[in-house]
Formats: sequence, structure tokens, C-alpha cells
Amino acid sequence: MTSTTLARPRALLLLAGILTLATTLRVTFTGAAPLLDAIRNTFTLSTASTGVLTTLPLLAFAVVSPLAAGLARRFGMERSLFGAMLLICAGIALRSTGGAAGLFLGTAVIGCGIAIGNVLLPGMIKRDFPGQVARLTGAYSLTMGAAAALGSALVVPVAALGFGWRGALLALMVFPLLAMLLWLPQLRQKSASTVRGPAPREQRALWRSPLAWQVTLFLGLNSLIYYVVIGWLPSMLISQGYSEAQAGSLHGVLQLATAAPGIAVPIILSRLRDPRGLAVGVSLLCAVSALGLWLMPGHASLWVVLFGFGSGATMILGLTFIGLRASSAHQAAALSGMAQSVGYLLAAGGPPVMGKVHDLLASWSLPLILCALLSIIMAIFGALAGRDREIHVG
Repeated sequence: MTSTTLARPRALLLLAGILTLATTLRVTFTGAAPLLDAIRNTFTLSTASTGVLTTLPLLAFAVVSPLAAGLARRFGMERSLFGAMLLICAGIALRSTGGAAGLFLGTAVIGCGIAIGNVLLPGMIKRDFPGQVARLTGAYSLTMGAAAALGSALVVPVAALGFGWRGALLALMVFPLLAMLLWLPQLRQKSASTVRGPAPREQRALWRSPLAWQVTLFLGLNSLIYYVVIGWLPSMLISQGYSEAQAGSLHGVLQLATAAPGIAVPIILSRLRDPRGLAVGVSLLCAVSALGLWLMPGHASLWVVLFGFGSGATMILGLTFIGLRASSAHQAAALSGMAQSVGYLLAAGGPPVMGKVHDLLASWSLPLILCALLSIIMAIFGALAGRDREIHVG
């Protein structure tokens, strides 16, 4: 089923559903970052222990991502995505209303739901809109970032109104609830509800493809760097004298900046024959901004915007490379699962390790330097993944 065979009302409804689903895939996780200090004080957690709250969803991404395509084959893409929203709602409720165990378990459940959505949405775009992969990847990245920015900017004021951090995080359930409502019409679709997965031998061969690994590490390093910064930015800023409200606002600005490339990158890609220069450039933008946060924290608003744009553009390019380098929709789903599994496993160690480094040195300098170095390595893999070729495995 492609966009040419979809009736226009059906295509518009599907597109609206995809974009609404995208709003849930970041805000329900990153919206907790501005409240980490309040959460830590409630449960008397160390900095490294608090970093586990950032790591748990990443571990869930790594474990669940390879399973998502199998869920789609068994239950259908549409039903699997609806189930992902149910998981996110359950995780939010558990995280917000339970004790310390509920906090960590609920966060992990949220990660499982997000992982399914992360893997299946690129495959659905490849299946239903194969001629508009870059444009629609940019569109759903834009809505994902905009929703995350809204959530990060509002959680601290909502908590201050008397709802506390629990009420503020519970309010984030509005995003998956709205997504489920708009996704209900898709549950009645029977014509193309499943995705055919590659044969086991072909799937194993994908893991031996150099190009698949280049795409995977380009996305994976971006995830590592992004989740370190997004998880610890408020704490970094507070340590430099910013208030909690200012740190929360800049955290929202970062999320908004990651959304901006959703407009710019598809336009630029449509005019470029070779995306390698763009992949290198936006990766190096992350390096410059990490060094800026270390050396000139007084200009944090500038560095936050630059990092958000660079990281958001890198993510869009990586997701676009999944669609462009895959030779079919089912291979796109498998490559998406591989990239996100390995990438998030790589990223999972970032926040707690950087938190531990901070605890040992009482400084965020070394974590920011390491983020800059990793951004340079990411630029190398971006240049390799950007080459005009497809993955062919037997």
C-alpha cells in the first residue's frame, strides 16, 4: 500500500495519526528531566542513581526494538502502535503514583512503549508513503520535538501550581491519550495491517552489513550524546547559577531546537545530491555546542539552540538513511530495529556514567569534552552512511 493507492481522506487521517503518535515518543520520557532534582530529593537518590531514570528507557529501547517488527508481523502495525500507547499510559500512571519502585518500573514501561513506536513508524512511512520518506520523517521529527519542548517548558510551572512533580508527570498522559483517540480509525484497517519480516538468515545477514552498521553507529552515537545532554542539561545549568525555572525553560528551548530541522533538513536534502557534507556539518555542530557549554556557559541559550539543531538534524538524517539505504519496507523495519537496539544500548551507559564522572570530579567539564569527541566520531560515520547505496543481503 502506497500513498498513491490510499484514498486522500484515508491518507490524511493516517498522516494525522502518525504525527500524533510522534508527539508521545519523546515528551513522556524527557519531560521528567527538569524535575530530576525534585525527584532525587523525594527519594534521596544520588546523581548516578538518578541517571538510571534516564538509562532505563534506553535499555528498554535496546531490548524491545528488535522485537517490534515481530509484534507487527503477528498483530499488525496499527494494533502494535496502539498497544505501544497503552504501555506508555500505564508507565506514566505507575511512575507518577507509585513509590521509588514504581518510579523506576514505570519509567521502564514507558521506554518499552516508546521503543515500539520508534521502530514501527519509519517502517510505516516506508510502506505507505515511499516517495516522501525524507519529508515525512522531518514532519514527525518536528512534531516530536515540538511536543517535547512544550512538555519540558510546562512541567515545572505545573508542579509549582501545587500539583508537585507527580502531578506534572501525570499530566503528560494527555499526549498518548490523544494519540490513541486519533489512531482508533486505523484499527479498522485490515488491508495492510501486517508487515512481512525478512527471513531469519536475511535478518542475520543485515547485522553483517558494513553499511547497516554505519547507519546504526551514526544514529547510536547521536542517541548517546543527546541523552547525556538532555538528561543532565538542567543540572549542568543549575550548577552554573541558573535557577530551576531558567534551566527548565532552556531545556524546553533545546527540545524546540531539535524540532526545527524537521522543516529545514528535508528541504536541504531535496536540493543535495550528496548528503554527506550535511551529515558531517550537523555532527560537528554538536561538538562545538558541547564545548561552548563547557567554556562559555554564560551563553548557554546559544549553545542549547545549536546543540538542539545539530542533534535534531542528525537524528532526522539517520532516520532518513534507514529508509533510503533499506531496499524494502520490511528491511527498513529490521534496520530500524537494529539501529535503535544497538544505538540505545550504546546510549544507555551514557547518563549514569557521566553522572558518576560528575560525582567524582564535582564538574561537568569532562562529560562535555567527551560529548564533543564523540560528535567528531559521529561525523565520520555520517559521511560513510550518507553514501548513495542500498543494503543488499542474501
